[in-house]
Amino acid sequence: GDILDDYLRTDDIWILVRNKQFYKTNNEKECAEKCEAERNFTCRAFLFTKKKLQCLTLAENAKMTVAFPSMDTVLYEKRIYLMQCKRGIGTEYRGTEAKTQRGIPCQKWAEKNPHRPKYTPEKYPNAGLEENYCRNPDADERGPWCYTTDPAKRFDYCTIPECEDQCMQCNGEDYHGEVSRTESGLECQRWDVQEPHMHGFILKHYPDKDLKMNYCRNPDGELRPWCFTTNPNKRWEYCNIPRCTTPPPASGLDSQCLSGKGEDYRGRIATTESGNACQHWNTQLPHRHGWIPDRYPCKGLQKNYCRNPDGEKKPWCYTTNSSIRWEYCTIPPCDRTEQGISGMNNVPVQVPLTEECYRGKGQSYRGTASVTVSGKKCQAWSSMVPHRHIKTPDRFPDADLRDNYCRNPDGDSSPWCFTTDPNTLWEYCNLKRCDDHTQE
Repeated sequence: GDILDDYLRTDDIWILVRNKQFYKTNNEKECAEKCEAERNFTCRAFLFTKKKLQCLTLAENAKMTVAFPSMDTVLYEKRIYLMQCKRGIGTEYRGTEAKTQRGIPCQKWAEKNPHRPKYTPEKYPNAGLEENYCRNPDADERGPWCYTTDPAKRFDYCTIPECEDQCMQCNGEDYHGEVSRTESGLECQRWDVQEPHMHGFILKHYPDKDLKMNYCRNPDGELRPWCFTTNPNKRWEYCNIPRCTTPPPASGLDSQCLSGKGEDYRGRIATTESGNACQHWNTQLPHRHGWIPDRYPCKGLQKNYCRNPDGEKKPWCYTTNSSIRWEYCTIPPCDRTEQGISGMNNVPVQVPLTEECYRGKGQSYRGTASVTVSGKKCQAWSSMVPHRHIKTPDRFPDADLRDNYCRNPDGDSSPWCFTTDPNTLWEYCNLKRCDDHTQE
């Protein structure tokens, strides 16, 4: 690949460094070659001035020193020195973690006290043994480590997180790594070419799918990332992307009503728009299908609830009617407008899920209940109709004042909300306190 692919580019910026070397080069690539060949220090970045064609190789990057605006200057920083995570066993880790998994500070690699090191910067010049940063010069399978400053403990391992772009969460729809070979070892075809295989996965048609270079991606909701291959006899194949060891972050977007196409709908409606009962997702009768919950862990395929795992126009399900394979479901739309919320006093409201409850005073409650103890609908926190108030999302950024959900931003005795009844300013919500022996 291009030598500049290993660098992060930032235009019109200069960084102040003590250790640098000046060179005369014709372009950025030549300057990158100077950085790679630098022997006076570890080159972490370089500056290139477009008018003067001046190249400065630098021992520091923007994470380590002061940056300020500078026209006509381009900063290129080596990506490896910007990463605070490890890939694989971390032999290429060049981050700045400098304490062990037990919190003991690391000994500098160049020092001999309290421990005489076997691995030193002189003996292993390419292992990145700088300062007292955690490193893996001997390719230890347990990852980066360091000599410790505790005389009783010669060395210990460091806690370095895995780089998320090298593993996949869910089915890899958000995978942005650089694996470019299939599970059988075939090289991937670039997404922007049509040889040897013609296809419709063009960047302008899928602008949010990150179809760069020939990297494995999952733009169409497959089981895992894949690519077209450069072998004319094999159109496409899955890629071998490991699953992340950390659980996927909670999206906080689970909805009990229809918003957009309803891909985030996680309610309990289980009948189709014509009244047919839904088939359970984990069964194959009466209809065989591929939407198996274990295969698609982040699609919310619970029981027989209506879902939209494949980007249909709205949630749907397979039916228990053997003559009708699947149908759409009727999901009540989310109402987010001030006028709509203030004018829905007499509209039936979806009852909160029975297991929704709060702990303590409910300041950590993040459910979707929006009904008061007397059955009134909650007013949206960002709305001033029918009641004007100061409990707004911008004033309480940590209270998760989304939509019109019950919350406790001010430390009251339990979650509450302003009501859409002009005659009732606020009420506590219709929520129970969690039993400490059950999961929330």
